[in-house]
Amino acid sequence: MANFLFTLSQDDNEKATRCFQFAKIAHEKGQQVNVFLIDSGVEWADKNRDFSIKTPTGDCPNDYLPYLLEHEIPIGV
Repeated sequence: MANFLFTLSQDDNEKATRCFQFAKIAHEKGQQVNVFLIDSGVEWADKNRDFSIKTPTGDCPNDYLPYLLEHEIPIGV
């Protein structure tokens, strides 16, 4: 089993979507996963934020973040 640390350092919808997507994929494949929010990436810790804004590929952070929360993936700030 590999250990993955995904770091999000920007308040950018597309980058947050990919970070959460890759963390979900790694976890689904049986890997140990942690997510860490730094710099302006800490804006994604705001529960009142709109997580449904679509990226150019049609997905959004809300497509992946609920999985991470449901599976209690550590998200550090």
